[in-house]
Amino acid sequence: MSEVSKEQIEAAIQGYVEPHLNKDLVSAKFVKGIEISGDKVSLAIELGFPAKGIHEEISNQVKAAVEAVAGVSACTVNIGTKIVAHSVQKALKPIDNVKNIIAVASGKGGVGKSTTAVNLALALVAEGATVGLLDADIYGPSQPRMLGISGKPESKDGSSLEPMQAHGLQAMSIGFLIDEETPMIWRGPMVTQALEQLLNDTNWSDLDYLVIDLPPGTGDTQLTLAQKVPVAGAVIVTTPQDIALLDARKGLKMFEKVEVPVLGIVENMSMHICSNCGHEEPIFGTGGGQSMSSQYGVDLLGQLPLDIRIREETDGGKPTVVAEPEARISQIYREIARKTAAKLSLQAKSYAAKFPSIVIENN
Repeated sequence: MSEVSKEQIEAAIQGYVEPHLNKDLVSAKFVKGIEISGDKVSLAIELGFPAKGIHEEISNQVKAAVEAVAGVSACTVNIGTKIVAHSVQKALKPIDNVKNIIAVASGKGGVGKSTTAVNLALALVAEGATVGLLDADIYGPSQPRMLGISGKPESKDGSSLEPMQAHGLQAMSIGFLIDEETPMIWRGPMVTQALEQLLNDTNWSDLDYLVIDLPPGTGDTQLTLAQKVPVAGAVIVTTPQDIALLDARKGLKMFEKVEVPVLGIVENMSMHICSNCGHEEPIFGTGGGQSMSSQYGVDLLGQLPLDIRIREETDGGKPTVVAEPEARISQIYREIARKTAAKLSLQAKSYAAKFPSIVIENN
């Protein structure tokens, strides 16, 4: 019997295209070790994105592909995860203790962007990542209510803030520092300064991802984010409605202009499901997210229904992903999280952390 070669095993693995990457694991450089002992094969796979929910599925697919090779009787697959920092806009350096910043944006208000941002962040946690959430909506902070957090953040050194904790998430918002009913009557420069302080003066702890919930539109806050904050990628939230799509396109174009990669589009409220009879009706139209995805060559990360539970659970401080982890809607959010992180994992890595800081002293 002829001996099985490493090349045969790699070719077999290449036959399985991982659906979140749209790529095989060999090309994605996620296969870290192939050991062949007679007719037995042992594989070490290290994913570049959190995917705890589908480890078994990936393992089974790879195992089946390898065991189909002539001369292989058994295959064991060990899957690990290593999330690295990815490149950001030119001339910007990554923030300490934050590997990747993902901005969640929408062209207009009322499309469920904050709800999507908090559930995306919690879904990334559920998939095995260490995640933070920054509420960048200075005028209308909603994350304290959505996460069910009250109280004010501590400061151990008098100059920086400790992030608030909820459902395994690190969080920061201007809403933690002011009374819920106090209006923020600030001009643009004060808002952008507040955003920079919330981002840079928070003691984030070893984050794989920091999800930033942006205010709607393409104004001062978005521009500050694009010019001063090292963003690895953006997610655009829209509804199928023509008006929402029109504004979502502006958001997408803005990120393109400032060289922030758009990781994909989330179509919210794509279908209304009647809570009495289960009848589905596309009250905001159909196919908008898909056509926008095709037009601009970006991924449609997922489509979420207009469901009363999503609203009730976020209003109650326990978003759907933690309130009903096994529910279909939670599974959609987790799929969106995996696709977002997988897309990011294929981008160029950042090597900024590897370069030493050069200090010139006058002796």
